[in-house]
Amino acid sequence: MRGSEKMDNDIDAMFSHLMGEMDDLTNSLKAAQNAADEPPDEYDAPPQDGRPLSIGFTDLRESLNELEDQDLDTLVTDLRSESTADDGNDDAAGEDTTSAASQESEPVADLPPAPTAVETPQQTSQHTSEPQTKADKIQFAMDKMTDGKIIVKVLMSDGSSKALRVDEGQTVGDVLEVLLEKTHCDGSVDWSLIETHHQLQTERAFEDHEHLVEQLSTWTQHSENRVHFLLRPHRYLMFKEPQVFYMWKKKKECLREVNEQAKKLLIKESFEGPVLIVPDLESMLHLKEDGKKVWRPRFFTLRASGIYYVPKGKTKSSSDLTCLVRFENINIYTTKNYRQKFRAPTDFCFVVKHPRIQKESQYTKFLCCDDAHTLLLWVNSIRIAKYGNILYKNYQDAVKRTSNLDLQTAAAKLKTSQLSCQLTL
Repeated sequence: MRGSEKMDNDIDAMFSHLMGEMDDLTNSLKAAQNAADEPPDEYDAPPQDGRPLSIGFTDLRESLNELEDQDLDTLVTDLRSESTADDGNDDAAGEDTTSAASQESEPVADLPPAPTAVETPQQTSQHTSEPQTKADKIQFAMDKMTDGKIIVKVLMSDGSSKALRVDEGQTVGDVLEVLLEKTHCDGSVDWSLIETHHQLQTERAFEDHEHLVEQLSTWTQHSENRVHFLLRPHRYLMFKEPQVFYMWKKKKECLREVNEQAKKLLIKESFEGPVLIVPDLESMLHLKEDGKKVWRPRFFTLRASGIYYVPKGKTKSSSDLTCLVRFENINIYTTKNYRQKFRAPTDFCFVVKHPRIQKESQYTKFLCCDDAHTLLLWVNSIRIAKYGNILYKNYQDAVKRTSNLDLQTAAAKLKTSQLSCQLTL
């Protein structure tokens, strides 16, 4: 009998141990899946105490001081309006509470009215005074600025810089419109806002639909990253020369012979149909090994969901393809001087990573192309796969934005010309 009990106990212990191992295996698989989708918090997570109120400056006071007088006045006016509205809401809430309390209380004998408070001249001046000097305006803005507004230093192509006030609701397209008006640049869809990552030596053109404050919030608090206002002629090349991406297998002579009507038809079929058509791009690329300055040639192919490659010793069949990265939580960046930094085979490299990752890690994927044209194909084809119809809408909005700017410029020149003629007469 005792032997039977001992056997039962041994079986129970073995079963419990087996269940524990299964739980550990399940947890490890879940952790691995989560790691593939989202980098762990240890990789340069943004600060938990909120974003700083300026980007590219040493502190908020410096960024406010760099604002043009007109922009600083506008900021102060907006902040005063918001402050007044908040005070009004607080007063209304207080009146509602008092009214409700008086309705619930029992009626009492009439009491004489309370004496009206008389404000002193000092109190009156506090309500009506406005900041007059620039220093007063800066101090007022510092006291009232919230996380919804930041001051961004934008570096210009001539080496100068411009300080811009950006609200959390403004898209990159909105900011580009402001910059084009301030700088009086020629109307072009190629003007872009570029983020440069100092440590990884990468850059990326923000997409026009993205909210700038949200994108900058992924930077670390004391980041050396920068924002630039530059021309990027290939940014919307897929809509100017769509045959480059959708007919890339043909000879260059054939691509140059494609007329405008054929280009429009190609755009319509690829971006305006019921399903987005992603370029069927495939080529040999060099993949950097994690943590090493070693690059291995692999055959890569682009799919709508991500980038896939053929592992060593496998065939090009779909069943042998391995997913390098999916597009949901990553951005694509071009690089600078990777031959020296990582001993890359060429300088035509690109990086795919989560925007929160600001340094080399196992979640950062480095790829190298043999030439500039292959790099152009991969970077923009990945953007097509990731953004699709949104990218096409961004291009259409950019065309409208620059057309309106050209009309305004022409109207201003005409008005100046007419005024000059009147003065001459």
